[in-house]
Amino acid sequence: MDRRTFNRNMAVIGTAAALSPFGIARAQAQKLKVGVILPRSGYLGFIGQSCQKGADLALEVIKEMLGVDIELMNADFESNVDTARTRAERLIQEGANVLVGPFDSGAAAAIAQVAEQRGVPFVINIAAAPQITEQGYKFVFRNFQTAGDIVRNGLDLIGELFQATNTVPRTAVYMHVNDTFGQAMTKGISAMLPSRTQLPFKVVDTISYDPAAKDLTVEVSKAKSANADFLLLVCRLNDAIILRREMVKQRWQPMGIVSPGSPGMYEEQYFKTLGKLSEYSISNVPWYNPKAKLTQVVEKAFKKHNPKDNLVFHGLNAGFTFEAILIAADAFKRAKSTDPKTLADAIRQTNITEKMTLGAPIKFNAKGQVEGIGSACVQNLNLLPTVVLPKDAATAKPVFPVPGYKKA
Repeated sequence: MDRRTFNRNMAVIGTAAALSPFGIARAQAQKLKVGVILPRSGYLGFIGQSCQKGADLALEVIKEMLGVDIELMNADFESNVDTARTRAERLIQEGANVLVGPFDSGAAAAIAQVAEQRGVPFVINIAAAPQITEQGYKFVFRNFQTAGDIVRNGLDLIGELFQATNTVPRTAVYMHVNDTFGQAMTKGISAMLPSRTQLPFKVVDTISYDPAAKDLTVEVSKAKSANADFLLLVCRLNDAIILRREMVKQRWQPMGIVSPGSPGMYEEQYFKTLGKLSEYSISNVPWYNPKAKLTQVVEKAFKKHNPKDNLVFHGLNAGFTFEAILIAADAFKRAKSTDPKTLADAIRQTNITEKMTLGAPIKFNAKGQVEGIGSACVQNLNLLPTVVLPKDAATAKPVFPVPGYKKA
């Protein structure tokens, strides 16, 4: 073989190589594989499905915004922490470049350990237990309030609620789920409530319960016997429905039900199941900004994917899930790589000012935590979750005490 023939053959081989394994690998690097881990079944199923709506619409919105192609690798951890761990392992084995999820704090802690061990970035959409970002992890990032932030903002909004409605409740009975999230919230409330001089009420009893409970007769009976002015509640979805029904059954009607920051009472299933009984429940929670430009874009995409649904029932879940994927895509665009360390470094440099949720721009501190995320007082009015505080974001006035309340 002469030199000319040899060079021609090598050129052909080189072209073929570019189109086969290594060439394919280079092409695949143009797409970001996002492993989305959510509880789409089990007792958190309805909320997981709500979060999934935000993930599903993210593909076309982010493609339009950033020109980034995303492949979703969806996994259901079935509301089980151990399953969340195995699902995370499997997604990484199957080639996920980044993990997003999982709504639940216990599951988030488990996934964080896997992500850190395997060196794969993990962007938390919703999970509030503070310890998740206190471990010194290098691959774990959270765009959601910690339980301490939720409690701080939630208690301040309770003070604004009392001021706006000219009410002065003196006592409260505190009920809470006993999972990782509920325990973190309880710790925060115990630490912060005594220093809130604008809150004149005293907690006369504390009652914990299993979020997967099928019956809360005993717990509600005990709460009712405390004869408190209002119910301070940290709940999930299914238990909130069971609890509200039991309150009606036992004819217990305090001044109102107020959550200092937990899911459940603003969820679509809460309204669908309870109907008018869902009215006037209050949740002080991180929320989306209905006036933001990005919200308008997301709302349009949401309607396209869910023509019979309303974003207002999924704004928190879908909004923070969408933003988690946006964070990953934004970092991927800047990094121009799916290398885990390079991607994690890019996430650490995030500065997203055009966002959907309330609060400051999305920037991570040294612990991988976004600070300055805003909250709203959301009250169920006319069968819709409605922002009633703060005033500059409100679309209605708060109602407290609830109609029909009679002081015992």
